[in-house]
Amino acid sequence: MSWSEIPCLSIAIAPLNTNSDAKHFAIWVLKAPYPGGYVHYDCPWPDSLTQTWQAWHQLFSLQPLPSVWNLLPSSQDNALSLLNPNSSKSPASYSARLMQQLGLQLWDWLFGEALQNSYAQSMGIAMGQDRPLRIQLEIRDPELIALPWELMQPRPGKPTICLNPQLRFSRTTSDVDPLAIRCTAQALKILLVLGEEVETPGHPSQAENRLQLQKEADALAQVLEQSDRNRNAGENILPVSCHVDTLIQPTPSELIETLETGNYNIFFYAGHGICAPAGGQLLLRTGTPLSGTELAQVLVRSEVTLAVFNACWGAQSDRQNGQAIPRSSLAEVLIHHGVPAVLGMRDSITDEEALSFIQAFTSALADRMSIDRAVAVARQQLLTVYKFNQPAWTLPVLYMHPEFNGELIQPLDYLETELPENTPSGIRPLISLAYLRSVDASNQVWPIRGGLMRVGRRSQNDLVIQERWVSQRHAEIFYRDMSGTGSVPAYFLRDFSRYGTLIKSSDGWQKVHHQEVKLESGILLKFGSSQGQTLEFAIDEWQTHDTGEKG
Repeated sequence: MSWSEIPCLSIAIAPLNTNSDAKHFAIWVLKAPYPGGYVHYDCPWPDSLTQTWQAWHQLFSLQPLPSVWNLLPSSQDNALSLLNPNSSKSPASYSARLMQQLGLQLWDWLFGEALQNSYAQSMGIAMGQDRPLRIQLEIRDPELIALPWELMQPRPGKPTICLNPQLRFSRTTSDVDPLAIRCTAQALKILLVLGEEVETPGHPSQAENRLQLQKEADALAQVLEQSDRNRNAGENILPVSCHVDTLIQPTPSELIETLETGNYNIFFYAGHGICAPAGGQLLLRTGTPLSGTELAQVLVRSEVTLAVFNACWGAQSDRQNGQAIPRSSLAEVLIHHGVPAVLGMRDSITDEEALSFIQAFTSALADRMSIDRAVAVARQQLLTVYKFNQPAWTLPVLYMHPEFNGELIQPLDYLETELPENTPSGIRPLISLAYLRSVDASNQVWPIRGGLMRVGRRSQNDLVIQERWVSQRHAEIFYRDMSGTGSVPAYFLRDFSRYGTLIKSSDGWQKVHHQEVKLESGILLKFGSSQGQTLEFAIDEWQTHDTGEKG
């Protein structure tokens, strides 16, 4: 995979107010890899999908079905009849068929005829670039959040959207604060917080539960250490170190202080919580809750990249008077405030299922996988252990910030390849000296060293521009030696960004978006917006610089 971002197809769903008794939704594309992919259409919600969802919910969920999904008596009978499979069919066979039926119906409804072409074209572009396609789904109706969109399936025999190795699936929201500037990490540094558990008859006491949670934390650390040893034993694999700190039932002030001073990139929470309008409340210990909004602020301030919640309410909306409150789930609130990635649970999950998932997920992260790919690998682990006809593999829900590229640990493909000292000619090529210069009063100059300059908001770029319209990996300026073709060596600009790069020509400012253009000395550039700072690209025709020592 190259340094640029992978192709992304972002889809939104929002309810429409119509005079019809049937529910209607607007479905449209927010982002596509090509201009013709931006479609928008009205789609009614079919009764058959409601019936399947109700049957699925009654079979698999411990939560009551929201009243908004109640059916008319005739439809209710049809839905309940799905729960009475033929006597020749086993319960496992029936649950697997119901699982598949819901996945097929959700896919057919979302990827209807209008969106199917956009999806197929986007997939073709991704495959042509030898990359996966990232699909992000924004659900603006809180009643639809509870549905298991992760099990969407185009047709029988094909993998679901969350398990297809050619796809990277996550949910998202466009109502977000800008993503804070952050670098990809070189290690996993995890803060595991063990909160209060509700004591009920037959359950362990607080002391026993505290001990059990500590054992789970120790087991996670042991898995990470074992994973390190396996990677160190391999060849041509750069090891990723993993460090886990544990807080057991801390006070909010203890948690905040630890996050702000510990330089963590992953936050794990295991414990009880409740739904509430501001992202719910984490019950750290008796009488000391922490709201989702308060947690979001400290996570952003501490530059935590990934938050994981082993709690059934993490991806659920709060409800008032029987109606779901928009953008009230913990995952949505954290993403809204600028946390790059949040992993929660759509429904109740057992401790054994959660631990199995977390172990596989963290090991995949340590193998330098993107977060959405690591979730798919860990989800596959749940499916293998607990089988397709059980809901465990459908429970994890990943939300990602729309500006986040999914990277926690820098992939090996992104590590720069160094030019060896002993090139075939015994000497490294001479490159014309070039630079970018600000045209304001500062007159600051940034030389393009070694024939390459990366531009963007991230601190790892050669030129860091901290403007909100500049992408984290915005563009690169590079030198191309074309002497073998009879052409004069030259510099080029390649744009990877969300909003493009502006280049001034005789016809005024022209936008370059996901393109490559040749740069002439003296040309003016703006990255991301016409409001951005103006930079001049220049080549010193009288000087050259060597990229290394001569042999």
